[in-house]
Amino acid sequence: MKTYVLYNQSSNNGCGKAEAEQLREIWKSRDPEFIDAPSLDDYAGFFSGLDKDDEVCLCGGDGTLNYFINHVDCDALTNKVFYFPTGSGNDFWNDLNKKKGDAPEQINKYIKRLPTVTVNGRTSKFINGIGYGIDGYCCEEGDRLREQSDKPINYTSIAIKGLLFRYKPTNAEVEVDGDRFTFKKAWLAPTMKGRFYGGGMMATPHQDRLDPERKVTCMVMNGAGKLHTLIAFPTIFKGEHVKKKIVHVMKGKHVKVRFDRPVALQIDGETVLNVLEYEVNV
Repeated sequence: MKTYVLYNQSSNNGCGKAEAEQLREIWKSRDPEFIDAPSLDDYAGFFSGLDKDDEVCLCGGDGTLNYFINHVDCDALTNKVFYFPTGSGNDFWNDLNKKKGDAPEQINKYIKRLPTVTVNGRTSKFINGIGYGIDGYCCEEGDRLREQSDKPINYTSIAIKGLLFRYKPTNAEVEVDGDRFTFKKAWLAPTMKGRFYGGGMMATPHQDRLDPERKVTCMVMNGAGKLHTLIAFPTIFKGEHVKKKIVHVMKGKHVKVRFDRPVALQIDGETVLNVLEYEVNV
């Protein structure tokens, strides 16, 4: 049996490999072989070449997980796959009630039969959630700031400035399993497989990623002005925003969200620009 560690050097502002090296101490008995994940051109070929008892540990952030689930047939995987977070947000890890530095977790059951999202004609799987509204704006602004500096990105600060000055809410049409809703002045309209996104925001506190019905949750925050929304926004970090009248929660297997103007969207933290609508299917 061999243990392979697939790490992403660029995760956590370029500290990915150094953080992955912690596994040498955690897994002393395994003597893992480290491989730079972005250098693997053929993930399918890599896994087909493994012996049945070989195991793999992914090291990176939520973007690394998203890349993996979209380049590997996870439903057909027979080798054990572990995950050790070396990203900055680590929303998937938070959803497993894990802390940074905890031992790797086997994730095979979490990466099978995942939902898909279609955006601008492209369909892909996601493992945490789709952010649409000011959350997408935060990722867009974070990407812009990252190009200018290597300093850590403060998404909470970006969100507050967006709420006060830069981001304008939209009108939204939401369809969940055939039921249609219209929301005026929508600030947020994510659809979630897990509870967390945005580096610690508990957008959908009652969502279960292992739900036997495989349903996802769409949450809409709308209707309030800037000040009221700004006051309510911090409660999302503990999931208490769902108790407020400006928040609406819907569960289903088919979700379609359309805004009345194009805005940025994020899929597991990866930004997509100029999006008018997205569609999730389970």
